[in-house]
Amino acid sequence: MKDQFYSYIENLQDRITQKLEEIDGKAKFHEDIWNREEGGGGRTRVIENGNVFEKGGVNISAVHGPLAPAMQKYFNVGDVNFFACGLSLVIHPKNPMVPTVHANWRYFEMYDKENNIIDQWFGGGQDLTPYYLFEEDAVHFHQTSKNACDKHNSNFYTDYKKKCDEYFWNAHRNEARGIGGLFFDHLKASEERSMQDWYNFVTEVGNSFLTAYIPIVEKRKDLPFTKENRDWQEVRRGRYVEFNLVHDKGTLFGLKTNGRIESILMSLPPHVQWVYNQTPEKGSEEEKLINVLENPKDWV
Repeated sequence: MKDQFYSYIENLQDRITQKLEEIDGKAKFHEDIWNREEGGGGRTRVIENGNVFEKGGVNISAVHGPLAPAMQKYFNVGDVNFFACGLSLVIHPKNPMVPTVHANWRYFEMYDKENNIIDQWFGGGQDLTPYYLFEEDAVHFHQTSKNACDKHNSNFYTDYKKKCDEYFWNAHRNEARGIGGLFFDHLKASEERSMQDWYNFVTEVGNSFLTAYIPIVEKRKDLPFTKENRDWQEVRRGRYVEFNLVHDKGTLFGLKTNGRIESILMSLPPHVQWVYNQTPEKGSEEEKLINVLENPKDWV
């Protein structure tokens, strides 16, 4: 399974970076091949200062070795070995009318000292963080995600949309990071579903990503915007940073397993503002976004 899934994310990384370069028309992804001292490594691709994308990363990695004590405690296991691989991406567009997007698809195994698999699961999802709310974009992103889910189970979209709303919640701000999407974790074999079934589901979601995001980029990337729009984008990016550094489990896992720091923090945008006690004007487009972030809604 690990070889099958790693081969899939290698191919998916190629497809996604090729499409993003095509849309940007100027910037190209810079590739770094890196190795992890304890075992494994990855292929990081970062795009910066483009026509459309101010900064973005589409990374794959496969790491293995003894599970760090902090993670043993987190998973409530003893001295075991692990393997983890996945694709993680964050794209920060230049135009405030184009949303930031995040996605991640990953696979995890744990082994005893005889190298037998004692646990294995999939996780991942995809979610959208707009700065200005175009409801048709939110509907498109969620409908595409739902279409992928519905091919496997009619309850998946509802379940994983709810988990996404709960997970990407900035508790210290009492607001969502964005307008959600899908989030799932610990997808394990059961009487109803084999690991191959879960592989088929997770790759279905992965394959839906470009369909979910690219039409939104193409529709919004050339819209006019003001300095005030840009300032608002940078203030909202600050909330994105807060979530990733305070709450995100992926960041925590990377830091506690001696991951590559440049790859872990590639999700952070290049230009951000923190404004004291910033509040949008009543009836403004900015307030419209905040209302949805404070009260997540059903889009489909």
